[in-house]
Amino acid sequence: MLDITLGEWAALAAICLAAAMLAVLWLSPPDRAARTARPKPAGDGLTQDPVFLFEGRDMIDASAAARAIAGDPGDGLTWQSLREALLPDFPGFPPDVDQVREAGRLSVPSLDREPPGEAMCEWIDGVTRVHLRSGAPLSAADLPPLAKELDILRTATNAAPYPAWRIDDQDQVTWCNSAYAALVRKVRGRDTDTAEPLFPGLAGAAQPRRKLRQAITADQGEYTLWYDVWTIPQKGGHLCYATDVNAVVDAEAAQRNFVQTLTKTFAQLSIGLAIFDRNRQLALFNPALIDLTALPADFLSARPSLLSFFDRLRDSAMMPEPKDYNSWRQKLADLVEAAASGQYKETWSLPSGSVYSVSGRPHPDGAVAFLFEDITAEITLTRRFRAELEQSQAVLDALPSAIAVFDPNGTLTLCNAAYRRLWGVDPDRSFAQFTIIDATRSWQDQCLATPVWGELRDFVAVRENRAEWRAEVRLRNGAHLDCTVLPIRKGATMVTFARTGSHPAGDAARHGAKDAEPAAPPGR
Repeated sequence: MLDITLGEWAALAAICLAAAMLAVLWLSPPDRAARTARPKPAGDGLTQDPVFLFEGRDMIDASAAARAIAGDPGDGLTWQSLREALLPDFPGFPPDVDQVREAGRLSVPSLDREPPGEAMCEWIDGVTRVHLRSGAPLSAADLPPLAKELDILRTATNAAPYPAWRIDDQDQVTWCNSAYAALVRKVRGRDTDTAEPLFPGLAGAAQPRRKLRQAITADQGEYTLWYDVWTIPQKGGHLCYATDVNAVVDAEAAQRNFVQTLTKTFAQLSIGLAIFDRNRQLALFNPALIDLTALPADFLSARPSLLSFFDRLRDSAMMPEPKDYNSWRQKLADLVEAAASGQYKETWSLPSGSVYSVSGRPHPDGAVAFLFEDITAEITLTRRFRAELEQSQAVLDALPSAIAVFDPNGTLTLCNAAYRRLWGVDPDRSFAQFTIIDATRSWQDQCLATPVWGELRDFVAVRENRAEWRAEVRLRNGAHLDCTVLPIRKGATMVTFARTGSHPAGDAARHGAKDAEPAAPPGR
């Protein structure tokens, strides 16, 4: 057996101790700080942008700039609360953190911000990092999302039906969409440089966000195209949009032509026309109104109110003078209300002797139209005709013979006072029509039996081959009547009754005479 000295034992112990220490260090677990290390929010001097860290849906840390936006993570902030705060500027912010985990990296562009920014969402070892960047330099990982967005924007602008283009400060076109290029080819031909502006002068004359109507000619001036152009100033130029308004321009031209046609038509009317708008201001009148009302043209052209218009008519004695001026305004209010419902119609007898027919009619959009018509000649003719009728009636009433006139339908149209006294009836007081049947029934009741009444009824109904005839009838009191039947114009029939000189005693002495034997009508 080998003898081991004390020094050798000491050296062996030292070697074993060193080996044991190395084994412990090799097999010991990593440091706790290393195990729990997380991506730090970028607030340590590398960047001043807001950065948020989420574990699941709960915020666990945030940079100083991020705390100013959303608050302290210790307040229980969640992914949903951050999304609600960022939606106005980043409408495409992911609604759920799982969307970021599945994509690994999402870039959400900002809306209407200068310079444009983005919200970069990244999934890093179970932690979601949200970094709000403004004008940050692009990295290789940013290119695919931006290329996709650019493709969407390019497709959207080229598919738009309206021309859109960009011009620089020298009025040269630096970009355009497909609709603008198609319009340039339509106007100038296929081989045309789109850099030359189709709508010149926009860079200097255009007002920001105000439309400017411009016309361009096509086919060497054969026809004109109209567009409303909007310009939006940008750095180094303007962004322009155009809308086709040819239909609007054509409609406006048709409306102007229609108004001119109406104006010419109104100018030729003999009826005065005054149209008041919904504010009761005179909107339209024709020359006949000036002639009928004698109002000055400058007064009417000044668009007076409805009350001023009628006050001026009253002052110039062109309407009946009101008895009570205090009630005049109320009467005008009632007049306007009646005209708005289409129920106003009056006849004005003027001090000059003229007679006007005034009517009110409602118009669209609350407007009211008044029509003034001079009916003096008609009223004069009517009065003259009425006077002639009254005079004719007076002449008939003065005749001793009873007269009755029947129209072709057998209706009594005229009788005199002698007829009413003879038969004791007044047909004018009857509400119903008094016909030949009613008349013959009354005659038959007061006369002895005779076939004359049947003959007379048949004669009134006949329209052709009619001739005058006479017959004698006898009243029940014995008086004799000479009945004469005369056809007159337009198929009417006049019947007259005249008392004869015969007396009842003389009639009784006649031998073999027949009572009321009528003379046969001619041709019967």
